[in-house]
Amino acid sequence: MKGGCNCGAVRYRIEGEAGFSFLCQCRRCQRATGSGHAPGMKVESDQVSVAGEMASWSTTADSGATVSYEFCGACGSPIFSSTDRFPTSLSVYAASLDDPSVFKPQTVIFTDGCQPWDHVDPSLK
Repeated sequence: MKGGCNCGAVRYRIEGEAGFSFLCQCRRCQRATGSGHAPGMKVESDQVSVAGEMASWSTTADSGATVSYEFCGACGSPIFSSTDRFPTSLSVYAASLDDPSVFKPQTVIFTDGCQPWDHVDPSLK
């Protein structure tokens, strides 16, 4: 899979299959995407190669884990997030994929943050 940011300054390639795919409804993901949820999929960090200048920031989640967000330093498009709870993996924002139709969410996480206007597929667990 390939993807990148809105302006083209960051490009990435993922070798191999993605793992767990999800819609995250936590407030941090809502703010990171400007939406009611963040569609993401886990990949192993060593599967990913990146070209271009990335920026990042980190914060402490409600769980106490450190969460880091990586985005294009030029246009701000969100690309990856990660947590110290899973140090060898990244979450790829599905909308950053060149072909986001390959993304198939399996579950919805952190549903306590669900916004009443954000309707997701009710068949997702």
